[in-house]
Formats: sequence, structure tokens, C-alpha cells
Amino acid sequence: MTEGTSAPLRTLIVDDEPLAVERMQVICARLPELQVVGTASDGAAALRLIEALSPELVLLDLTMPEVDGLAVARKLTKLSRRPAVIFVTAHEHFAVEAFDLDAVDYVLKPVAPDRLRRAIGRALTRKEADVGTSDGGWLQELWVPHRSELLRIEVAQVGRIDAERDYVRLHVGEGEGARSYLLLQTIAGLESRLDPSRFIRIHRSTILRRDCIRGLRHDGLGVWSIELGDGEVLRIGRTYLAKVKAMTGR
Repeated sequence: MTEGTSAPLRTLIVDDEPLAVERMQVICARLPELQVVGTASDGAAALRLIEALSPELVLLDLTMPEVDGLAVARKLTKLSRRPAVIFVTAHEHFAVEAFDLDAVDYVLKPVAPDRLRRAIGRALTRKEADVGTSDGGWLQELWVPHRSELLRIEVAQVGRIDAERDYVRLHVGEGEGARSYLLLQTIAGLESRLDPSRFIRIHRSTILRRDCIRGLRHDGLGVWSIELGDGEVLRIGRTYLAKVKAMTGR
């Protein structure tokens, strides 16, 4: 880290295996981006230390007795100022649950220093984005699992969001460059974090970015639809019709 960059992330290491904690301390000591402020050997102790030390980053093992890493992360989602979480585990099959809890990254053991450094880079990027926000704290980016990595998606690039059971599908880009990603998240939960001046929910299963809307169409018998810029037509749910019309000043 060079002069003039931000201060290192205050970091808590949580793992029930003493050798794993020791190895992580050695790796972290070589990373100027981090300042280890404590360690915990179980989930309950981790929660106490998080409250006492206010770390900015938690390197969190998943499989611990009694209070495991997922339980810790769930409790952290209820905090107004919660630390970033990087899950560190020997098990691949918890990745979906981890991403649903807004984890920064998911690193497999044995931890490679370069892999941890990439994860920390993502935590630093998120910290800088949070510090630099000036639009009321609305969500600015999403990290979506894609193959073995996490992709950063700017919310401003998302044109449409569709609910698919326990997931949402994010539609990004247009034409031949269009692509979509699945994220384990409820559409209601995501809607609450989006800037309502930029996004509007038109149906229980659909959220649109407002500037993707070309116009409204009355189909008769109180049924209305929205026409998108690419010509696609989507029906407006009756529950959301008044809000959509209010967008037009009617």
C-alpha cells in the first residue's frame, strides 16, 4: 500500500482450528492492506468481538460447532454498520448461501495468498464505494457468482430484474451484448435497496430501470402494459398500476 491510499482494513479472523488461525495470521501479516485486530475460535466469540472491536472485515470460517459461520453472517446482516465478510472454508457447497448473505468473497482452504489478496481487493473496493456514495445510500453494485468467481455488476447497468423463485435474474446490456445472471435474493429485498428514482416495480415478478421504458399502453378493461425500448411489451400488475401511472404524472 502506497502513501496516500486508505488505511488498512481492521480485520478479525474467525476459525475453530488453531493451526488455521495461525496460518491466516501469517498470511495477513504480509498484506499491508490488513490490520488484524483480533481472532475468535467460535461464532459466539466472534459476535462479541465484532461488537467490541468494530472490525471492517471478518475472515470467517463456515464450519464451527454451535454457532457456525453462516449463523454469524446472518446476525451481521441486521447491523446498520456491518463488516465485510470473506468466507474461508474447505467446503465448496456453501457458496450459494454465502453469496445470499452479501459476502464479499468465498475463499477455499488451503488459502493461497494471491487468492486472498484478490478477495481483499474486492472488500477495499466495496469500502471505497460505501465511503464515496452520495445518493442516499442506495445500492450501487452487485456481486454475482459466475463459475468460480464473483463478478461486479454496476446497478446502473441492470435494465430489468425478474423473480425466479428464491432467485432474481439480472438482465445486463442490450442486443448481442446482453447477458443475465442469477442471484440468490428475493425481489422484495432487492427492491428495498434500489433507488426508486431510477427503478420501478411493475409486477410482483419484475423491476425495471425507468430509462428502459418507452411508454405505457392501455389494453382495455383496466389492463395496462409497458413497452420497452427494444419493443418488448410487459403487463403491469394491478397492484403496481397506480405507482406506474404516478411516474407519468397521472
